[in-house]
Amino acid sequence: MTADNDTRQQPLRIGIVTGPMVRIPPPGYAGTERIVTVIMEELVGRGHDVTLIGPGDSEVQCRLIPTIERALWTSGMRGDPTPYIQVTIETAWKHQDEFDVIHSHVDTQGFSFARHATMPVLHTLHGRLDLPGLPELLDEFRDIPLVAISESQRRWHPENNWVGTVHHGLPLEDAPFNAEPGEYLAFVGRIAPEKGVDVALELARRTDMPLRMAAKVHDVEEHELFDRLVAPALKDGRVTFEGELATEPRDRLMAGALATVMLGAWPEPFGLVAIESMATGTPVIARRAGALPEIIRHGENGFLIDDLGEADLAVREAEKLDRAAIRRDVIERFSVDRMVDEYEAVYRSLVARRVADDRGAGADWSASAVDAAPPASTADRIVAEAPVGG
Repeated sequence: MTADNDTRQQPLRIGIVTGPMVRIPPPGYAGTERIVTVIMEELVGRGHDVTLIGPGDSEVQCRLIPTIERALWTSGMRGDPTPYIQVTIETAWKHQDEFDVIHSHVDTQGFSFARHATMPVLHTLHGRLDLPGLPELLDEFRDIPLVAISESQRRWHPENNWVGTVHHGLPLEDAPFNAEPGEYLAFVGRIAPEKGVDVALELARRTDMPLRMAAKVHDVEEHELFDRLVAPALKDGRVTFEGELATEPRDRLMAGALATVMLGAWPEPFGLVAIESMATGTPVIARRAGALPEIIRHGENGFLIDDLGEADLAVREAEKLDRAAIRRDVIERFSVDRMVDEYEAVYRSLVARRVADDRGAGADWSASAVDAAPPASTADRIVAEAPVGG
């Protein structure tokens, strides 16, 4: 806990909804599911009554309401997960009255639930919001409360009901640290076109630097890209592919690198790899796109580049950066405490608005109403005096 006041705040009943693809905690590298895990564990540690609504093979230190028996990737399922996401949403809907607030991580597919639920349902959006159909969907659902994970992610939809922008946080303090720059480049993530796989391979060739890749190859498109680009590059020995690594070996790989490269020309909604790399002291060379300019301070903890020429220059400059300073900065800015403090404030504001609705003030989940809700101590008193769960 980050403040003495937290111990005096009334615990909330919080339902956390996660998708059917990956169990909690995730067995390998994952983005959304890792964030769900740390939010859930921190909320439990703060004394809240937390329930995970997710795959039945999740192993959590709180109540679990299973949506499906096993996570889809664990069971080997391929194809469209939409029917299983619908099962997830329906399960949350059936149990909504058991909570004061529900925090959904199934992106836009839960929007109707948020609109019609009797409890406040907050959505954190983890993906890009410019894909076909999403602008129209967001236009329709301007009333429901949303949290963005970066200012970049929300910038095309200013009229929506953004009740906060919450940058991700992770328990970065235990990441391995290497004070000396390594002699290879690291690529961590997915073998997908938007991740800049081709540019990373070309940068390794141009700079004559070894490239070590720790990446997921799961769906058909990822396998096709691996066969077309990565497999041929393995033959000359400069590139090594280590598959999808668990947290500890992945962090060691980044700690030993000269730099981690994130060269995809797409609007990355956040970029967990960036903060994980910097926690090991390793700077990040990234395309100036999406949320990465909100994370990377050019010339301090990495470099923002626009093309391969600048990436080449960044490789030559990377060894000059202060790796200890990089680590200190990222641990301070992207902590779990900071992230959950911000979510907790949103939860309490939404609960206070719901209590006001119970008392006849009328429902209003708008950002201005949430901002104007009673402060935490007042909301706690309201919650203590009036039931909010049914």
